Amino acid sequence: MTIRTNHYEVAFEAFLREEKIPYIAVDERRRALLGSGSLKNLDFIASPSGGDMSWLIDIKGRKFPSGRRNRYWKNWTTTDDLQSLSQWQRLLGPQFRGLLVFAYDVVGDMAPVPERLLFSHQDRLYAFIGVRLDLYLAWARKISPRWKTMAMPTKAFRQLAEPLQITLQTPIVSGGDFDRRRLSETMPAIA
Repeated sequence: MTIRTNHYEVAFEAFLREEKIPYIAVDERRRALLGSGSLKNLDFIASPSGGDMSWLIDIKGRKFPSGRRNRYWKNWTTTDDLQSLSQWQRLLGPQFRGLLVFAYDVVGDMAPVPERLLFSHQDRLYAFIGVRLDLYLAWARKISPRWKTMAMPTKAFRQLAEPLQITLQTPIVSGGDFDRRRLSETMPAIA
């Protein structure tokens, strides 16, 4: 394990280890140089067994619910995160796909996934929800020009994102039809 101080990333790495998903943890302390600019590093590269592609993962830690008014399904990110993840995907080629993972620290009575999919780590409960970068980009809207943040509408996010256990267990073939993956009859919906 890499030395990390962000509890969302620490929990996610423990989740990958428990699920026996091969992965590389990326050192994010320095931005990668690209031409005259730089790229924000992603957090993990995960290569689930049974497929011929890998996920380029950026972790977004959120509480569930969050804020004073108990808001659910917060899924904002920065334009820098989206641009950098898109660039990594282009640089590494078609066998790599961007994935935003919203690591929800479940602090209320409701959870975004069924109880059996919650992950307990260091006295916290987490729900990991993945949404493909291409879907996020298609639906994201600016929420703050000043902070350069974007988010998907809640309804679209709940329809297109899925519990990470499903994303990582579903074989994806590089170059195949990304939207026609084999779906299980028992696939849990995001609550």
